Amino acid sequence: MIMPCEVAAKSVVPALRALVAIELTHTYRLKQNDVADLLGVTQTAVSKYIRHIRGSVLDIEGVEEIQLVVKEIAISLTNGNASRFELLRNLCRACRIVRQKGLMCELCKRSDPLLETEGCSFCMTESSLCGDESR
Repeated sequence: MIMPCEVAAKSVVPALRALVAIELTHTYRLKQNDVADLLGVTQTAVSKYIRHIRGSVLDIEGVEEIQLVVKEIAISLTNGNASRFELLRNLCRACRIVRQKGLMCELCKRSDPLLETEGCSFCMTESSLCGDESR
């Protein structure tokens, strides 16, 4: 049995990093090495994010709520006032949005073909979400 968090770690997190890397390189004109330092990844990873080689399994670019979180992350990183805790909280918030909108269902099904995704609302319930501050 594959857990939704495993699917998120392999698909959502790279997709979010890709969006942040693209935002930082295109909007803020940061160099790939600088983006890599800010995100705690390698320059090669940033290059792959920007070229849509890594982090492209899940298309979340058009989700407005996620774009707002990505912009918040980029602003706090470029201002130099983003703590690790704040960055993690924002990434978890974006991941919760992906899960609540059911954007991961197809990936869960691909990861575990025996999984019945029709009628599944596990990721869409607040009580199942990692990092949920309301608990």
